[in-house]
Amino acid sequence: MRRRDFTIGVLLARASGVLAQEPAKQHRIAIVVASGPAIRVNDPASRYWQAFWAELRRLGDIEGQNLTVERYSAEGRPKAYADLALDVVNRNPDAIVAISGPMSQTVSAATATIPIIASGFDPEHFPNLARPVGNITGITVNVGSEINGKRLQILKEAVPLASKVAVLDMRAQWEGSEGQKFREPAQRLAIPLIPMLLEQSTPSEVQRVFAQISQKRPGAIIVSDISKLVPHRQLIVELVEKSRLPAMYPFRDWAEAGGLMAYGSDFVELWRRLANDLHQVLIGAKPGDIPVYQPTKFEFLINLKAANALGLTIPPALLATADEVIE
Repeated sequence: MRRRDFTIGVLLARASGVLAQEPAKQHRIAIVVASGPAIRVNDPASRYWQAFWAELRRLGDIEGQNLTVERYSAEGRPKAYADLALDVVNRNPDAIVAISGPMSQTVSAATATIPIIASGFDPEHFPNLARPVGNITGITVNVGSEINGKRLQILKEAVPLASKVAVLDMRAQWEGSEGQKFREPAQRLAIPLIPMLLEQSTPSEVQRVFAQISQKRPGAIIVSDISKLVPHRQLIVELVEKSRLPAMYPFRDWAEAGGLMAYGSDFVELWRRLANDLHQVLIGAKPGDIPVYQPTKFEFLINLKAANALGLTIPPALLATADEVIE
């Protein structure tokens, strides 16, 4: 072997050895949820959180290796959002994953520099979803009035004799654009609506509204998909069950909690995208250059246990369209 070739070989071997010993870049992220225990982000029963972690692993972001994860929860207390957001920001993580629209807005108000990957993104606050600008990007479940029209249509097929449908929503949202997203499709389907409006997002307010429901005599109920109702999901499902009303809910986990039917975005798809956005930020992308993602896949669930408890027979044609039937 020539001396020159030998020398180059030794230098290359040394260089590759140095590279092999160089540790992977470490990142520290914070995940902030609005309700439930913070550890629920690792719940093995949660299909969408498991999809989130699986996507991160696929991309090479692995907790305990190159990723440190701090988990926080406001435990369903909206008044705690601001203090929690400030606490998280003061710890200065490399990125913050904020779950729910109100929590995302609160965290965004607390920092203009730390990258935020948000779920429940409100398009009204970011009119240019293709280029959100600033330090925030993420996913939204808001796809306009079409999805409420689909929910009302399914509810009408399931309960054709229901003359009026109650809508559980927050007053502030109902009196704004949120209400219009219900009223427009309801007019097309000739379904009279009865607003059941909460003044604030608290358990006592949910109970107050349901205490008055019998006076309004609706034939069915539809629950808004706004995130302020999510902390009270189990309570709402239980109160709907006590009212003996067929109900349409916005997402899979409402049906899994005992609700009759749910039609909404496929959160597995959305949470994979959330993980992908986080990865892009960790490798150097600016959040404002990452388009906000809107859902392209939807799922329809029917809970036959709930239907049987109501004495309700789901039409076979509608049953056949369900992506999943809970028995």
